[in-house]
Amino acid sequence: MSQTMTSEQKQKTEAKSYKNYIGGRWVESKSGKTFSSTNPAHKDQVLGVMQASNADDVNQAIEAAQKAFPGWRHTPAPARGEICLKAALMLESRKEDLARIMTQEMGKVLKETRGDVQEAIDMGKYAAGFGRQPHGETVPSELRNKLCITERVPLGVIACITPWNFPMAIPSWKIFPAVMAGNAVVFKPASDTPIIATKLVEIFEEAGLPGGVLNLVTGSGADVGDVLVKDPRVAGISFTGSTAAGKHIAEIAGRNLKRLGLELGGKNCIVVLDDADIPLAVDGALWAAFGTSGQRCTAASRLIVDQKVQKDFVDLLQERAAKLKVGDGLQADTDMGPVINEGALKKVHEYTEIGKREHARLVHGGDFAGSDGWFYRPTIFADGRKDMRMAQEEIFGPSTLVMPVSNLDEALDVANSTQYGLSMSIYTNDLRKAFHAIEEMQSGIVYVNAPTIGAEIQLPFGGVKNTGNGHREAGTVALDEFTEWKTIYIDYSGRLQRAQIDTGE
Repeated sequence: MSQTMTSEQKQKTEAKSYKNYIGGRWVESKSGKTFSSTNPAHKDQVLGVMQASNADDVNQAIEAAQKAFPGWRHTPAPARGEICLKAALMLESRKEDLARIMTQEMGKVLKETRGDVQEAIDMGKYAAGFGRQPHGETVPSELRNKLCITERVPLGVIACITPWNFPMAIPSWKIFPAVMAGNAVVFKPASDTPIIATKLVEIFEEAGLPGGVLNLVTGSGADVGDVLVKDPRVAGISFTGSTAAGKHIAEIAGRNLKRLGLELGGKNCIVVLDDADIPLAVDGALWAAFGTSGQRCTAASRLIVDQKVQKDFVDLLQERAAKLKVGDGLQADTDMGPVINEGALKKVHEYTEIGKREHARLVHGGDFAGSDGWFYRPTIFADGRKDMRMAQEEIFGPSTLVMPVSNLDEALDVANSTQYGLSMSIYTNDLRKAFHAIEEMQSGIVYVNAPTIGAEIQLPFGGVKNTGNGHREAGTVALDEFTEWKTIYIDYSGRLQRAQIDTGE
C-alpha cells in the first residue's frame, strides 16, 4: 500500500539539490545521505537539499587540494589577484540576488544581507591587491657582501570552517586571503547556511579558479569538521564559531602543531557616561543589541550606563525597541528577523528565565513573536550586575542587559569582567575619558561614540582572552594566518663569514 508523503517530504522532493565541489567537479556525497536547508522565518519551508558528507568526501577534497596546491602556489601572485578580483566583481553584479538568498536561508533583513555580501565584495577587491604588494623585506646585514631578505610562503592545504551568521562575509575573510597567499582550501560551511556558501564557490569557479584550489564539503561538524581538523595533510585551520568548539579544535590542532586561527565568542559592551549624547548612544545600543537579531560575535549584550542617566537611557531604549517590527527579513518594513533555528530560540528564552531568577528587571520583550518561524521579541533587562550569568555568558540572540555604574573606573571594571574581549564601545564627549577607556579596555576592537558592530575589512579583526588565540583576520595582517615567513641569507663575499663574530674586513 502506498503512503501519502508528508508536507516536509514533498517540499524536500521539490527543493533543488546541491552538491559538493571537489577537484573542480560538482559531486554527490559518498555517504548517499542528504539534509535540508530551511528558512528560519518559515520553518517548514525547505530551500534546498544538501550533501551530508562523511570522511570519504573529506579525504577526496583534501587529495584534490593537495594535487592543486603546487600549480597554484607557483601561479604568479598578480594572476591569482586577477581571479580574485573577477570573483569580487561577480559578487557585486549579483549582490541583490545573493542577499535575498541569504535572507531566506539565514533570516536577517535585506539591508543586513546586502551588507554581508558587500563585505565579501570589499574583501575580494582588497585581497586581490595583495597580488601586487610586497611579500617580504630586504633587511640590512651586519656583514659585508651579504644580502638578507624575507618572503612569505603558503602553508599548503587550509581548512576554512565558518559560521552561519555571516555566511558570505566570514568565508570571504578566510578564502580570499588564503588563496591569494597560494594555498589550496577545503571549505566547510555551517549546516544552517550551505546554499549561500555554494553560491560563493560557484562564483570562484566561474571566475576561473583552477579545480582543486577551492573545495566545498557540506555536512555536520562531527562528520566533516572533526575529520578535517584531525587530518595530518591539513596544514592550517581557520575557524570562526563558539569558544567551546574552538577549544575542542585547539586541542586537536595543538597535538599536531597545526597553524590555527580562532575567532570565537564575545560578551561585548557599550559604556554610556553621563556626558554622552544619549539619543546617539541609544541609536548605537539598539543597532548593536538587535541588529542580526543579536546574532553577531560583536553584538552588545551588555549596556553599562552611568546611573545619573540610566533612566533616560532605558526609557528611550525601551521606546525605540517597542517600535521594532519582527518578521520575515524579505519584507521591506521588517526591522529584525528570526533567530537561526529552534535551538537558538530556546536558548534565548532560557536566558530570559535566568534573568528573571537573577532579579534583573525585565523592561521589554522576553517572549516569542510568532509561530511560523523562530521569532523572539527584542528583550531588555535593567538593574544588572556584573556577576549575573546574563552579564557573563554569550546569549547570541536579541537580548541585552543594562548595568548601572557610578563612574568611569567602575564602568571599566565591569567592562573587563568577562572571559571575552572582542569589541567594546564608549559614548562620551570628554576626550580625556575616551582615551583613558581606549587604553584600559581589554578588547581587540574599541569604538568611541559608535556601537560595537561595524568593522571594516581594511583593518584587523579579532579579540583577546577567550575570544580567540591571538590571530587577526582581514586588514594589513590578513595573510599572516595563511603564510609562513622564510628568511634568506645570500653571501657573495667568497669567504666564510661568521655572524656575531666577524666584525672586521
